[in-house]
Amino acid sequence: MKVLLVLPPSSSKIREVLETTSPPMGLAYLASSLELDGHEVKIVDSLAMEYDFVDVVREAKAFDPDLVGVSAATPTIYDAYKVVEMIKQELPNVKTVIGGPHVSFTARESLEECPSLDIVVRGEGEFTIRELAERLEKGRDLRGVRGITYRDGEVIKEGEDRPFIKNIDAIPLPAYHLLPMDRYKMGDHSFGTILTSRGCPYRCIFCSSSKLMGKIWRARSVESVLDELRLLHDKYGVREIEFLDDTFTLHMKRAEAIAEGIVRSGLDIGWGCSSRANTMNKRLAKALSRAGCHSIYIGVESATQRMLDFIKKGITIDQVLKAFKILKEVGLNTVATFILGIPGETKELIMKTIKFAKKLKPTFAQFTIFTPYPGTEAFDMALREGWLITRDWSKFDTLTPVMKLPGLSPKDLRMLLSRAYLSFYLNPSYMIETFRKRRFFLFGKAFRALIRYLSAKFS
Repeated sequence: MKVLLVLPPSSSKIREVLETTSPPMGLAYLASSLELDGHEVKIVDSLAMEYDFVDVVREAKAFDPDLVGVSAATPTIYDAYKVVEMIKQELPNVKTVIGGPHVSFTARESLEECPSLDIVVRGEGEFTIRELAERLEKGRDLRGVRGITYRDGEVIKEGEDRPFIKNIDAIPLPAYHLLPMDRYKMGDHSFGTILTSRGCPYRCIFCSSSKLMGKIWRARSVESVLDELRLLHDKYGVREIEFLDDTFTLHMKRAEAIAEGIVRSGLDIGWGCSSRANTMNKRLAKALSRAGCHSIYIGVESATQRMLDFIKKGITIDQVLKAFKILKEVGLNTVATFILGIPGETKELIMKTIKFAKKLKPTFAQFTIFTPYPGTEAFDMALREGWLITRDWSKFDTLTPVMKLPGLSPKDLRMLLSRAYLSFYLNPSYMIETFRKRRFFLFGKAFRALIRYLSAKFS
């Protein structure tokens, strides 16, 4: 069977804020899984190739697939619908599938919204897509396939949930050979991403990860991770890596073991990862730094403990201060993320968070607006309380207010978000520190991102 996997073009200006285009790892994992069964697979990464919708349809017609799979998050779901509709118009007999976090929690709604869509894959897709392709190739019906919601004539049917994959080492390495690896860059360096674990035991109300990938943390073996890093380094010349794990340092000894393995392997790579304020100590920070880690992302979210408790973040302000102190002492760059507009938050509390961000002095700060994605506790809460002002999913980009909260209007949030970015990056002490440490490239990148963000939001 011929399978075309597509990362759709994006109509959102917000993506232009980012200077780095990342490989579509979800599609690469699906592709390698399908290749195990002998299927012919092609990946179209529209963002890396700078394709528009016409380009994608041209690729589809040339390949003439039996099955088309499209990946989408909430703010890009309409782009996925458009890809499906345009391909179906040209290839009416092709079966169409969409997967990803959004449709995993809105499967029936997505099928109703997009008549050209045949099947939704929910949750982890590697085993599901293999069974789906086998059924379709043999002309069998889809009854009993777990992890899908599908159209059967005029009726929408739903299979049982598929259990999470216990041994994720059993999933083959991503099909990098099907990706335009020369197009993924960070600055002047070839760029790659790697996922070493799935699942999250934390309960943050704004995140669907624990529901999408399970509350049980499942990790790849250290050797499997090192094999993939060596592949990226030796075969594809990748020199910059981003670890995509929700919390790379969740199991600190394992993170340290991976770092030690990188050193032993002699891999010449720089890299960044996500951590938490409560999963970092000086020994680990030093080990990561020795292995080439230069940047750590930490979700701070708020300067008010009551707000942290409300969103079930599971950290304290003291832990935040301690973690950033450690990372600065070791010399690692820090990226602190903050959320504005948490239900129950006031303008005064948001200003407190903005001031805290300046006091914390991370290398970069990212401010976003509290956004209730489908599949999160926050979404259920927003529906229950009547806070949602739109279900236009393209607006769920974390930079556009989609809720009206008591005492905090959408206009207030937009102004506070702009104020947060301007006051942080144009703060004299931040600029002096940046130039003192000769972080000219990093400052330039941050400032260009700020200008593009403001242009995107107010054009």
